[in-house]
This record gives sequence, C-alpha cells and structure tokens, in this order.
Amino acid sequence: MKITFYGQNSLAITVGGKNLIIDPFITGNKLAKDKVDINTLKADYILLTHAHQDHILDAEAIAKNTGAVIVSNYEIATHYENKGFEVHPMNHGGGWQFGFGYVKYVNAIHTSSFPDGSYGGQPGGFVIEGEHKNIYIAGDTALTMDMKLIPLQTKLDLAILPIGDNFTMGVDDAILASDFVECDKVLGVHYDTFGYIEIDHEAAKKKFYDADKDLMLLEIGDSIEL
Repeated sequence: MKITFYGQNSLAITVGGKNLIIDPFITGNKLAKDKVDINTLKADYILLTHAHQDHILDAEAIAKNTGAVIVSNYEIATHYENKGFEVHPMNHGGGWQFGFGYVKYVNAIHTSSFPDGSYGGQPGGFVIEGEHKNIYIAGDTALTMDMKLIPLQTKLDLAILPIGDNFTMGVDDAILASDFVECDKVLGVHYDTFGYIEIDHEAAKKKFYDADKDLMLLEIGDSIEL
C-alpha cells in the first residue's frame, strides 16, 4: 500500500491494484496547485469524507478524466449521481468489499455542506483494509469517543489524522486520538493550507515523540509505503 500526500486532506492510495484519491482539493490549494497536476492523476475510486469545498473541489474534474467511482455518504453520492457520475453510497457503520479491499464508513464530528450551502449529509471517515494493511482516514473531525470502537474490530497500521486545530483536532487531541485507535504511527493532514491551521512542524513532531509516537508530515507529492 502506497500513500501519497497532495496537501490538506488530499491523498492518493495505491492498493490491491487500484488507485484511490481521497478528498481532492488541489487546484484551489496554493501550496499544491503548482506541484500536482490533477490531469495526470490516476483514479479508480474517489473517496470523499464530507462535502466542504476543501475536500471535494477537484472530484468532478478527476472523475471526468478517469471515470472513477465516487464513494461517500448517501447525500454526497446522490449529488454526484444526479450529475451523471458513477457512485457508491455508504453510511455510518456500514462497510463494503471493493475490488481493492474492505472499506468502512465511520463517525466523525464536524459539519458538511456543499459550497452552495446545500446539505452534504453527515461527515465521516474511512477505515480501509487492503494488502494486509489497515489504515484509518479520520477526515475532518473533533476528538470523539467513537474512535475507541475502531480497534475493537481492526488493528491499524496507520492513522491519518487532522492536526491543524481550529476547524478540527489539534496536535494534543490527535495524540489522544492515536491512543483511542491504538495506533502510534500517524500521518498528519489538514494543516498549513491557510492561516487558521498553520502549525509549528517541529513542535508537533516533538509532542508526538514525547508521547512515544511517530508523527509524519510529508512534503506535498511525497509518499510512504506500508
């Protein structure tokens, strides 16, 4: 399983011979737009955690280029289905065996509306199991006790957690979240994109280190392999 960071909460994941794009917000991200060309991205599936613009901006363009299936909650999936895209709707607590692995849509505490203000359903995260590796993509969320449910069913190899604070968890809550999901290997997302969520990288890493955890902050375009 290979995971590439494209800024904010945007990720590319190659798993089970398939290409996944998570929450594509690239052309509107000043940190990413000159480093990532969305027209070159490969995608069999696009997974969207919620409907905010900084998570869905490039979903339509990538889906048009690739024919990818858009996977999200029922409301978001219906929104794109009505526009002619192929979709797979999910809802909280539900899972599905895709060609690349198993995906479960799990709870998040946040808001969710499309850029025009229309209802985007309830936000969520994804637990993905594939190639004998398990990851948790929290999406935009506060720290929540529901995270403790995840390790009851899935032993995680990586937790992908927002750390920018203000709109989501900050570093301190993300450390607690890693305790809740019982995973000490964390990839930080949702930081630095705009002023409200700029962080001190070294201070964040030190806090995780002091808690006997590993926080990875990737440069845009960089990858890790599990």
